[in-house]
Parts: sequence; C-alpha cells; structure tokens
Amino acid sequence: MAAAPTIAKAKDFVSDQDVRWCPGCGDYSILKNVQKVMPELGVPKQNVVFVSGIGCSSRFPYYMNTYGFHTIHGRAPAFATGIKASRPDLSVWVVTGDGDGLSIGGNHLLHTIRRNLDLQILLFNNRVYGLTKGQYSPTSREGMRTKSTPQGSIDHPIDPIAFALGAGATFVARTVDVDAPHLQEILHRAHAHKGTAFVEILQNCPVYNDNEWLEVEDRKTRVGAALMLHNGEPLVFGPKDARRGISIQDGVPSVVDLAADEDPIAAGVAVHDETHRSPSYAFALASLARPEFPLPTGVFRAVAKSTYESMLQAQVDDAFEQRGPGDLRALLHSGDTWTVEA
Repeated sequence: MAAAPTIAKAKDFVSDQDVRWCPGCGDYSILKNVQKVMPELGVPKQNVVFVSGIGCSSRFPYYMNTYGFHTIHGRAPAFATGIKASRPDLSVWVVTGDGDGLSIGGNHLLHTIRRNLDLQILLFNNRVYGLTKGQYSPTSREGMRTKSTPQGSIDHPIDPIAFALGAGATFVARTVDVDAPHLQEILHRAHAHKGTAFVEILQNCPVYNDNEWLEVEDRKTRVGAALMLHNGEPLVFGPKDARRGISIQDGVPSVVDLAADEDPIAAGVAVHDETHRSPSYAFALASLARPEFPLPTGVFRAVAKSTYESMLQAQVDDAFEQRGPGDLRALLHSGDTWTVEA
C-alpha cells in the first residue's frame, strides 16, 4: 500500500538558523505568520523561493526552510524577475523594506510591478533605516528627527500604496505586523492573485522608531484609527456609538458622521470596490492618512491582467512553431561575420 502523502506543517518551513532581530521587532510576527500560511498554500517547499535585498527584513530567506536568495541592495525584484521568467512554476516571494525597496531599489521595484509577474512582494514599512542604525527613510514623516536629519526631515515621504498603484499594480494591499488574522488573510489573497501582488506591512522598529504605527496596532484604538476594507461594503469605521464613514466626491475623500441607525450608503458613504478598472478610486483611498482620516488596511485593488511570464512563454512557443528549435552554431555564424587573421 502506498504511503499517505505527508501534510506539511508550519515547522517544516522553519530553518535551523537562529533568528537575529532586535527584541520586540515586528519582523518576528511577520515571520511566524508567513511560516504558518506557507503549508496552507499547498505549494511544496522545494518549489518556494524567497528573495531579499539588504536591510533588517532581508534576513528573511535565512529563516525560511525553502530556497532563497539574499541579494544586493534594492535588486531583489530584478533577481525575482529572472527567477520567475525562467521558472514560472515556482512560487516566488520578494521581501524588502521601505529603504531597500523604495530608495536604491525604487527603479527595480517599479519595473517588476509594471511587468505584472506572478509573484508576491512584501514590503515591511517601519519608516526608518534600522540595519544602518536609524537614518530617515523614503517613507519617514516630514519633520522626523533621526541621526541623518537632526533638525527634522524636509523630504516629502513616498506612500508605498500610491507608488504601487502608479506603477500599475494589479493587486495592492496593506496589513499590520501584529494583526495575525488579517496578515494571514492578506498573504492568502496575495498568493491566490495571478500577477504581481504588492503588500505593504506596517512594521514596528522598537529601537529607532518605536510605536510609529501604534494607533493601528493597538486593538483598543484600531477601530477608530484604521479603516478596514471589505469588498462590497461601505467605508465605515469607528465604534458602534460613534460611527463615521468615508465619502468620495470627484475623487476627493471626506469624513461623514453617522447617526446610530443611519444607513451609510444613504448618507453618501462610498462602497468599497477593489475591482475598479481605473486605479483612481484606489488612489483616493491611498490618500487617506492620519490624523485627519483613518488609515485603510486591506485590499485596495485586485484586477486581472496578463502576466509577464505567460506572455513571454507565448512568444517562445510561437517562435518554436514558426522557426523550429533553432541552431545555436548557425545563429553565431549568420549575418555579418568575418574572420580575423594574424
């Protein structure tokens, strides 16, 4: 009798490496949740690849018992592109940070997203450079005092969600490091999406930027500080006795106060639709920021579009059909060639 197939567990995706992040770092929670979700995806670990660049988050491949690449600063998306294009059967995950992905790696991240390869990009956003000891990052708030901005940052920060939407991302989501159920749900959604799935994970750095996301991490304040996005449901937030909603008129969001039993839709509250063909609606959501608005978490956009590797394979198949398998020697000696003699 054939042996029953072995069902993978979370521990099967845990490597033998000692995890070395600062005590209290949000990366620990993200790692545990990813390890828990991986066996639920039904992909054998030998078909999973984690790719990272440089930064605290980029130690991730060491801690996953899968294939992995710890690459160079900002270039993880480029490596992942090559892996997925040559081996479309693999499940490819990019792990990056707000510095690695949006500073030196911004150009590579942009082109990976616009090509719409079928892979997942997890961007950990703690709004600071942690590995190099506390300099400001592309997402740091204006006025933030760090070792590299002692008088306060004068840079206008990048919004990762708006960046991904601007690059044409077909799946864009935001979640929080310590909200395990939500984080796991988003990881499942990202993996199920056919195309580039961009996920911003709000992550705490207890050493250099502690409590940056406290309002949306703390369960007591999250209900009023965060806007949970649920497809087909009105954009409502706040406690039951003080509900509020988001109205969007001409692309401009505003807050609507709701009476106890008032119908949100009748009051002009927008209904969330993650499938909008135009990214303009998702851009309006991306503009919501504290303290004037709640911070949206969940899926901003999820639309279908041909993937890069599927179109690439179609071109290869077409070339084989029209020209045959080819002859490398004949190719090298075709066209303008010449012989160099002594």
